[in-house]
Amino acid sequence: MLEPNGPLPPEIYWRRRALAIGVIIVALAIVVWLVTLVARGGDSSGSSAAASSTTVASTPQISSATSSAAASSSVTSTSAAASTTSAVPEPAAQPCSDQSLALKVTVNQPTYRVGDQPGFGTVITNISTAACSRDLGAGPQFLVFTLDGQRRLWASNDCTPDGPPEVKTLKAGEQLSYKGTWFGTTSQPQCAGERLPVPAGAYMVVAQLGSIRSAAEPFNLAD
Repeated sequence: MLEPNGPLPPEIYWRRRALAIGVIIVALAIVVWLVTLVARGGDSSGSSAAASSTTVASTPQISSATSSAAASSSVTSTSAAASTTSAVPEPAAQPCSDQSLALKVTVNQPTYRVGDQPGFGTVITNISTAACSRDLGAGPQFLVFTLDGQRRLWASNDCTPDGPPEVKTLKAGEQLSYKGTWFGTTSQPQCAGERLPVPAGAYMVVAQLGSIRSAAEPFNLAD
């Protein structure tokens, strides 16, 4: 509808102006509200994404730290256990009884000539099921050579009846071997008397350790 030419009355002019200003204010309010809504929506999404990213990133670190702590605890416990074990001294071996040892004597060859130096050896075996210790020095361990099984001609401890002790520990089943040479001469207890060459004949040697005796081993001295 066309307006008539000429100025409008003051009341109509101010009414229209107020209406126009109101429309502009409403429009600005709507724009501000839309901008605020969009801004809040973007911030909320970004915050959620950031929170989610932080959670995922921190999970392996916690797991790794827990594993490291567990591993460290395991190593510490193992070390402590090893230290405790090494600190416990081993129990001392009990003395070997006569029943726990076996004694054997050997001669290097069955026949020697008079003037030769027969070689011999002894083997001591722990036949028990536990480790034990015994003095195996030249005093308690010795050899006796006899002619025809009766006449005592030489003993290895005649001149060393009180030799220095040699305490040895033998594990269950362990063997110790000793080797020596007989000069083919006589001897007497306390190293008394003159040493004389022995005659030809059938000889026997017996090993002894305290009250333990081996089986007699025969050999011959020939002219």
